[in-house]
Amino acid sequence: MSKSIGKRIFQHSFRNDIDLFAKGILQIILEISQSKQANLALLEESVSKMGALSTSVEKLALSMESMVKEQEKQGKRLETLESRDGELWRKAVGYVVTAIIGAFLGYVFTLIGF
Repeated sequence: MSKSIGKRIFQHSFRNDIDLFAKGILQIILEISQSKQANLALLEESVSKMGALSTSVEKLALSMESMVKEQEKQGKRLETLESRDGELWRKAVGYVVTAIIGAFLGYVFTLIGF
């Protein structure tokens, strides 16, 4: 009988050791799984932020493109206005010079007797 009791104690102790070992392994697997889940959550957050950043950069590029087109339009308008002002100034100077020349010629013809 003592062999049988000793055998049972050994088997019981061995089973307890295996159970503790299995529980330890399961605990390690659970901790690794939780760590991987946390890493995955961080990765998903990073991907989400990169997507938002990409969208923002795309919107910024479109906005800059629109601004460049508007600057080009304004540059053309400014050139038109500047050339119009210059043209008006040249016409005004031309009229004044023509009037002065006409008055001078009129004076000269008056002196000559025409």
